Amino acid sequence: MDGKEYEKKVCEAGALEKTKDLFCFCCFTSLRYSDMAKVKRSDIVGDILYVTTQKTNDRLPINLNSFAKEILAKYEKTVFSGGLALPVITNQKMNYYLKDLCELCGFNEPISKTCYRAGQKVEEIFPKYELIGTHAGRRTFICFALSSGIPPQVVMKWTGHSDYKAMKPYIDIAEKTKAEAMNIFEMGLKK
Repeated sequence: MDGKEYEKKVCEAGALEKTKDLFCFCCFTSLRYSDMAKVKRSDIVGDILYVTTQKTNDRLPINLNSFAKEILAKYEKTVFSGGLALPVITNQKMNYYLKDLCELCGFNEPISKTCYRAGQKVEEIFPKYELIGTHAGRRTFICFALSSGIPPQVVMKWTGHSDYKAMKPYIDIAEKTKAEAMNIFEMGLKK
């Protein structure tokens, strides 16, 4: 890290663990931060989480997989205000800690980002961990589900996407992933 010694304060260790759990919960359920932060124990009925999304106000049933249930079980004996099921920290703090976690995990490959300032094209390079935020959990769920072969219509029921147009960027990523996997498969057959 540019020759600097990197140390995390002991008091932040608990926040980093919570951030990991909350981010993974988003990855396992497709929830946005705003919806994950409102999950109450009463929203969970059996193996289904019922969420009314903040963005669209749709009530969605989300089937809980074993990974999401494991995170919920970790906190089931802890009492949170308002009947919440998870330990919520602010989106800003979570993004801050998420960047720290990703840096600690070595997500530091350079990523080029192009934008326009005052009509001029500006290209900047950042380490990957600086560009990761809480919404990456939702994107991870969608991309993994589609690349695993789950039909877009099913994924849309979990995520609350109302039209195919909104899912198209994710579907394109899944198709690219499938094509790359087939190339790997083919290379293995040629050996």
